[in-house]
Amino acid sequence: MVLNVNGIEVIYNHVILVLKGVSLQVPEGGIVALLGGNGAGKTTTLRAVSNLLRGERGEVTKGSIELRGERIENLSPAELVRRGVVQVMEGRHCFAHLTIEENLLTGAYTRSSKAEVQAGLEKVYAYFPRLKTRRTSQAAYTSGGEQQMCAIGRALMANPSMVLLDEPSMGLAPQIVQEVFEIVKDLNAKEGVTFLLAEQNTNMALQYASYGYILESGRIVMDGPAAELASNEDVKEFYLGMGGAQRKNFRDVKSYKRRKRWLA
Repeated sequence: MVLNVNGIEVIYNHVILVLKGVSLQVPEGGIVALLGGNGAGKTTTLRAVSNLLRGERGEVTKGSIELRGERIENLSPAELVRRGVVQVMEGRHCFAHLTIEENLLTGAYTRSSKAEVQAGLEKVYAYFPRLKTRRTSQAAYTSGGEQQMCAIGRALMANPSMVLLDEPSMGLAPQIVQEVFEIVKDLNAKEGVTFLLAEQNTNMALQYASYGYILESGRIVMDGPAAELASNEDVKEFYLGMGGAQRKNFRDVKSYKRRKRWLA
């Protein structure tokens, strides 16, 4: 296992308990999906791994996080990047005043060789040919899909072994979402990059992930191979919008949430 998260609790502002004993594992070379609705704790889990919680006044108060057997809770985000762990933030966060290529180069600050940086650029352009055609355009004037590709490309410039991908489909057209996930699949297969992705689009995530964890109210309520989760009746009804045909009246609809097994 490249990443082992064991029973972590996260508190914001010393008061708000967000994660309650979250445990998960990410195998080397795998794509693991972290699923759940808005506010379930997916982004907080990724920030706990990448150690970006302090910027949000958050901290891990219990449990442990290990990267290849090494405890990493006290490492800085920069040290984690040097160890090959890079997070692609929710909402893309490109530098609006910089060109696409300048944005990509900001991801290469850990690379000392100009040849390595140039090779990294060529690799990114090979996976994202659209970025090559827009490389001199300011990021502010590119589409949401191009900005998402730029954000992933910027992470690749650090030559990561594991990418934490937060809500890659957010705000994108379905065709662009499909394109982004296909590139993630290619990067995993051809470059051996491990992915831990947080995603509300459960259907799309389970098509590309090998394993999934479902978060609800800061707890892991279900996990398993992606194919098993996709065929699970609870997952179908509550996260894929399928099933539930037996509810015939308003009284049955009101009991929707109360029928979740894990809320008991």
